[in-house]
Amino acid sequence: MAGNTFGQLFRITTWGESHGRAIGVVVDGVPAGLEINKKMVEGELKRRRPGQSSISTPRKESDEVEILSGVFEGKSTGTPVSMLVWNKNVDSSSYERIKNLPRPGHADYLYQKKYGIRDYRGGGRSSARETVGRVAAGSIAKALLKRYGIKIAAHVVELGGIKAERQDFDKIMENLEKTPLRCADLDAAEKMLEKAEIARNMGDSIGGIVEVIVKGVPPGIGEPVFDKLDADLSKALMSIGSVKGIEYGSGFESARMYGSKMNDSFLIENGDVRTETNNSGGIIGGLSTGMPIICRAAVKPTPSISKIQKTVDLSTMSETEISIHGRHDPTIPPRMVPVAESMVALVIVDHMIRCGNIDPDSLLG
Repeated sequence: MAGNTFGQLFRITTWGESHGRAIGVVVDGVPAGLEINKKMVEGELKRRRPGQSSISTPRKESDEVEILSGVFEGKSTGTPVSMLVWNKNVDSSSYERIKNLPRPGHADYLYQKKYGIRDYRGGGRSSARETVGRVAAGSIAKALLKRYGIKIAAHVVELGGIKAERQDFDKIMENLEKTPLRCADLDAAEKMLEKAEIARNMGDSIGGIVEVIVKGVPPGIGEPVFDKLDADLSKALMSIGSVKGIEYGSGFESARMYGSKMNDSFLIENGDVRTETNNSGGIIGGLSTGMPIICRAAVKPTPSISKIQKTVDLSTMSETEISIHGRHDPTIPPRMVPVAESMVALVIVDHMIRCGNIDPDSLLG
């Protein structure tokens, strides 16, 4: 199965299935001398961990990480960092009865067509559980970016049609974990929570939009033509399950603007060149401008719902109906926040190494 490795010089390979024995990641390209420890990684894993609120799957996983290689006496050695998390709260019973019934909105049927075999327990490799490896790797990328003064924050800006008021970066950082919705507008978060609860009680689900902001990226990061920074960020975010659209800065609204309004005029501030506005979302021509990178991901409603839906029985090749039972999130965006941050961090680190802003060999000396 191809497509399990992401990145060029800072590269990750995730492995494992939702209901398998364990899940994990190998991170290659970590410069020697970076402080890495179990507490640091688990701090990020805790943010994506299931069972933390009424709008999260009740599956209980401690997500304790084992760092198997690449770290000695609390610092990276420059060799591949391998991390493992055991799956401990697995319940495959609800999947046995629907193993021949592809779930609408899921990749069940497509995996079967592509490989002729699939792990139907919890979606196997296509499950959101796969993101454990991404977030573990992202904790390393974020720690590396922190050394260069780069901060990343993702937050929910829309859920079930309810839109949050725009907040500045400091307010986002302050309010992000005050609500299980991970929405910095706390008033909007209450309304979103009500909407999610209504959907859950109806046996349905809702989608939303997650915004990611990156501050401190120097200008000129990226590789034009095919490896544009925004192109690689788009691939990173689109690789997260349930993401159906990406935009930067003014995004799709730019199609309705005049060029005179869309263009970000240049000016001098404190001896540095910056732009007066940031309609480009911090990236022009595939290169960072030095302004905050702002991108948004549209996330579809959770496909696992208990409402009756139409499907087919692959064992008899006949049409039938399905109602999905088990432990599922009524909405995805809140738990996607740390995953989105991680994927963006991985891309920024990779490009900074490629552009020579980070020494690929060592942080020592």
